[in-house]
Amino acid sequence: MIYWIAIIRVNFVYPVILSIFFQKTKMNYKAVIFDLDGTLLNSLEDIADSANSVLSNHDLPTHKPDDYKIFVGSGISELMSRALPEKDPDTIDDYVKEFREEYARNWNVKTEPYAGIAAMLDELVSRKIKIAVLSNKLHAFTKQCVDELLPRWKFNIVMGLQNDIPPKPDPTSALQIAKQLNIDPLHILYVGDSDIDMKTALAACMHPVGVLWGFRTKKELQKNGAKTLIEKPQELLDLIE
Repeated sequence: MIYWIAIIRVNFVYPVILSIFFQKTKMNYKAVIFDLDGTLLNSLEDIADSANSVLSNHDLPTHKPDDYKIFVGSGISELMSRALPEKDPDTIDDYVKEFREEYARNWNVKTEPYAGIAAMLDELVSRKIKIAVLSNKLHAFTKQCVDELLPRWKFNIVMGLQNDIPPKPDPTSALQIAKQLNIDPLHILYVGDSDIDMKTALAACMHPVGVLWGFRTKKELQKNGAKTLIEKPQELLDLIE
């Protein structure tokens, strides 16, 4: 097991090789790690509205909500960089600050759990499956989102972006969750909606599950190593014995 982790941590850019390993392995899964935005929560419109508000304040062109599906996933700095028509490194921090202020005021106007998430979480809890959240949102804000929009379920661990831990797709945070849960990564399902999530799962030696109701496409998920694709939250339960 130590050998596998060493290889994975160094070579997490090779999802296809690792997916072959997973395809030959059937496990008794004991925990599920979820991405947040695009997986548990449909937050796209609030993100788009907040970013567009910042752009409008500077007389810059705005974007359709669907455009933000490819902007999100790598943190706020990357989000605003992708949304801006010109990538000026000297001013990007100012736009990031404005977005944080705008989003802090309006993050929960339209955001809500996707249909079927509640029933799926209820069943996982009833089966005594441990559940966790791992997001590239700032840590404090990730916890706030979970506490306010998913209050009915006691997640074992909720982890967002922290200064001393590299963001996904680096597997460090996912492996920390596995260690805290005291569960071998091979016995964990990692559920997300983007290439970053699939790469994170494979890098951490977890089973990568791509959701088709989120922000990214089936093609992107398959290309980046998704072993399983699900169209509805309830389908996740079929993977757990």
